[in-house]
Amino acid sequence: MESSVLAVELIVSYNFKNKKLLEEALTHSSYVESASYQRLEFIGDSAIGLAFTNYFFLAYPDLQQGQLSLLRAANISTEKLARVAVRHGLYHYVRRKAVALDDKVREFVDSVALENNSVPYGGLMKAPKVLADIVESVAGAIYVDVNFDLQRLWVIIRGLLEPIYTPEDLEVEPQPVTVLFEVCQKNGKQVDIKNWSNGSKTVSSVFVDGTFVASGSSTHKEIARLNAAREALAKLSKTMDINIRTAVTIDGIDESFEIEGAKQKLHDFCCKKKWPKPNYSTEKDFGPSHDKRFTCSVKISTSSGMLYMVGDEKSRVKDSENSAASMMIRALQEKGYL
Repeated sequence: MESSVLAVELIVSYNFKNKKLLEEALTHSSYVESASYQRLEFIGDSAIGLAFTNYFFLAYPDLQQGQLSLLRAANISTEKLARVAVRHGLYHYVRRKAVALDDKVREFVDSVALENNSVPYGGLMKAPKVLADIVESVAGAIYVDVNFDLQRLWVIIRGLLEPIYTPEDLEVEPQPVTVLFEVCQKNGKQVDIKNWSNGSKTVSSVFVDGTFVASGSSTHKEIARLNAAREALAKLSKTMDINIRTAVTIDGIDESFEIEGAKQKLHDFCCKKKWPKPNYSTEKDFGPSHDKRFTCSVKISTSSGMLYMVGDEKSRVKDSENSAASMMIRALQEKGYL
């Protein structure tokens, strides 16, 4: 362990005051003779997320909330952090007694070696969570050792976390949730993603035409949705044509389907134009309590007057509001505002 601690200190270019912290960060739960990295992983997960939040907030002052969330999610996902662990060989220094886990990690390392480019949303094989856990636990150990100084933590780990994905990177690599909606639209199917809490985690479940397809979880809602969409695409590939690789802009607006997150995108656009926030209303509310249906509208005040659009009938208010927002975005495109 002493040699492992020294090696990882060289990798992160940081000399620990309390080396026991790094020893703990490099101990898997299968090694029962010593405390595992789980507590440090817990605090490291949050610290990395907040460090990226601060960085993107300062680096991209023109990006809106939804865009910043996507950017952060891509940089702190299990897929991204697992590749950081592979790049620096961190798993080699972890104390463990888990042969099956070794085999899974080795398979993933071989898969990553076949990738030509950086992959914001995952590559040929799903990443073993243990690899991301190691990066988070090492970051957590550093965070505790620098007395919870977030700025100093960022200075230390920023190089470790390279490459840092930018808005331009996300334009080239379509976001899985966006691709999922596009694929289902192409195949004439309706997608719904539902979120619920399970302790400290968010679980996102994908339903296609009302049938459950896949789910994903994370302590971050954005990543839970990404994981669920990725799993759904993998399953749907057996029965659908998912060979869609259109370059999607950071706003995610495409002509062929109802826009995912249209309400947030419309809100962000109005903010950019310095217009009042969109105003939503429920136009119709009908049906028995077990099968309610809603039709919603949205109004916005543009520089040349008021625009008003009514969304499709939906089983939930927020879905009809999203439909209305999607139609409003189309109208803005047609009028040359977008």
